[in-house]
Amino acid sequence: MSTVTIGIAGLEDVKRRTRDAFRGKRQGAFITFASHELLLKTVTAKRWALLQVMAGKGPLGIRRLARMVERDVKSVHRDVHIMLKAGLLDAAEDAKVEFPYDTIHVDFLLKAA
Repeated sequence: MSTVTIGIAGLEDVKRRTRDAFRGKRQGAFITFASHELLLKTVTAKRWALLQVMAGKGPLGIRRLARMVERDVKSVHRDVHIMLKAGLLDAAEDAKVEFPYDTIHVDFLLKAA
């Protein structure tokens, strides 16, 4: 089973993980955002639902994905392309897209302003 951690990380955290990876320390899969505002703007509730449906399913066409989440194709197409740009999804053959993980771990801490 492959798990991705989606969270918030500053530049120093990313640099630290990169240094550790170059030293041979296993890091796992991460998708990080610079702020919680950016994460919430990019991964809306409907996009979370898409990720959840896609987890572990392999490459899917947008029409099939729209049927799976009971949404219109145009909206799913827009959301898929936003997530492709953000690096959350991978483009696959035959105009399909893939979320290449089986499970999602969400990790971030919110502090008082």
